[in-house]
Amino acid sequence: MKKIGIIGGIGPESTVDYYKLIIGAFHEKQVDSAGPEIIIYSADLAALLKILETKDLELLTEWLLARVLSLHKAGAEFAVIASNTPHIVFENVRSRSPIPMLSIVEETRRYAQECGFKKLGLMGTKFTMEADFFQKPFEENAMTVIVPDEEDQALIHRRIFSEIELGIIKEATRQELLSIVKKMIAGHAIDALILGCTELPLILDKSEFGIAFLNTTAIHAESIVDFCLGKTSNAG
Repeated sequence: MKKIGIIGGIGPESTVDYYKLIIGAFHEKQVDSAGPEIIIYSADLAALLKILETKDLELLTEWLLARVLSLHKAGAEFAVIASNTPHIVFENVRSRSPIPMLSIVEETRRYAQECGFKKLGLMGTKFTMEADFFQKPFEENAMTVIVPDEEDQALIHRRIFSEIELGIIKEATRQELLSIVKKMIAGHAIDALILGCTELPLILDKSEFGIAFLNTTAIHAESIVDFCLGKTSNAG
């Protein structure tokens, strides 16, 4: 059994969700054990956002790598980033990491492919929706990823950081987000929606409109437990 290292705190609400999901999945798969060993580095979200605004990818890589190295020194045997947005530089971080790393994007792509989805919508922070780190691996596996228009992207980003990130869940916001999903179904015929921000499953907690809502947090947590128990070797 491998010790799990998590870069969390970005944000705190979803890190709590990660912990609960990992413990739950572990007990389902390994009922004779009290639980996995988990080391969490609760990073400074404000510092991360400042770096993202600069669009300095090397600085972002160094910032994340420093936290991976801290987890390694603390005894972690593999590491994950409990957030979608920092995966903008995931490959750069993983290539310099002293321990294996498990990607939320790769695990979501693998899950979507196993389910047979072909055209998926993507919601997340503006950084995630404006980048292509989700699109590339999906397109390489014959899937298309569609993002909302610029106005809807701005609304999603605003609601994530002014409400959901702070643990504020409003029904009015849920309905706003669902209306964007409806537009993507009508305009692009998406057959699934990627909740590409680990806060989004806190408000969009079930599938709607006859399409699957892919909870990237839950998908990642399941893969983390499998790797911890030696049931997969997906980390690089």
